[in-house]
Amino acid sequence: MARKLKSDKLLFMATLLLIGTSVVMVYSASAVKAMDGQPYYFLFKQLSWAIFGVVGLAAMMRLDYRNYRQPAVIWTALGVATFLLVMVLFGPEINGARRWFAVGGIGVQPSEFAKLAVILFVAAVLERRMDRINDVSYSLGFIALVTAMVAGLILVEPDFGTAAGVAVIVGAMVLAAGLSYRWVGVALLLALPMGWYFLSTGYRWQRLISWTNPWNDRMGDGFQLVQSLIAVGTGGLIGLGVMGGGSAHLFLPEAHTDFIYAVIAEETGIVGASAVLLCFGVIGWRGFRVALRAPDRFGSFLAIGITTMVIGQAFLNMSVVLGLLPTTGIPLPFVSAGGSSLISSLIGMGILLNVSQHASAHS
Repeated sequence: MARKLKSDKLLFMATLLLIGTSVVMVYSASAVKAMDGQPYYFLFKQLSWAIFGVVGLAAMMRLDYRNYRQPAVIWTALGVATFLLVMVLFGPEINGARRWFAVGGIGVQPSEFAKLAVILFVAAVLERRMDRINDVSYSLGFIALVTAMVAGLILVEPDFGTAAGVAVIVGAMVLAAGLSYRWVGVALLLALPMGWYFLSTGYRWQRLISWTNPWNDRMGDGFQLVQSLIAVGTGGLIGLGVMGGGSAHLFLPEAHTDFIYAVIAEETGIVGASAVLLCFGVIGWRGFRVALRAPDRFGSFLAIGITTMVIGQAFLNMSVVLGLLPTTGIPLPFVSAGGSSLISSLIGMGILLNVSQHASAHS
């Protein structure tokens, strides 16, 4: 009799808890903003995306991850992602960037789905070429070329945070494959001048300066970070209650998107903020555990890439909210308002849970 496949329950529950938190906190952070029209607008919108994403997660859980290693699947995913990243550059400019385009009145951010395509591609290459990972002409150069192409298109939008995220994900995967540290040094040397160029131009430089001491310009460029720190600081142990914080009443710009963690800290206190942090900790722990127990290299590298995508983005977002890093515009996975980030994260989690099923059967 075939052994019944079982998903990682802790990984699944941590994900569901974050989705539930998202629906409640997005409503709390946005209800006043939408009060002049439809106070439940963002609630219904986020709930709809959550339902759609959970359906996608359930579907991915039931689809054998080994199907993704087929060259036709890999190149189709990468080709579609690249095409969409090019097309979005010809779309309308929103807040000084071209990161979204509308499909049937629904905004789509291609870079979120491009991350999954890159993970599939790198996992497939590493499965076949891991033993020669330090051979530039055979494997490393191939991975670097595709990663640079995707990250470069995202930089043009411009979206420095997401492009850096793609590089971090790929970096974690190739390091796990045994990449020599000398190539890590080469990559850093090449990345430093490029990173400096993007950080030192236009609004990014001013954002970097204001980050070092936001209180010097608390009503200007430092306003968002100052309000975020105030929100986090006033939450105390148990918080001010849902919709009880000032950040929910328009003091904190874009509170329901990139700075949702500040709202959580203010309204649920250290207890609620720590619970969210714990959920991401569980996802990291169980995700890398799945990578160690996966029955094949492809599943292992998929688990590493997806786990790094979620945990790395969460760490970056929470660091920005707490003033540990400059503002990057990166959403908190599963929690921030927005369909593209939520759905791509849930699809990735569905793939990870499917790998966990096969890992449990293999152990």
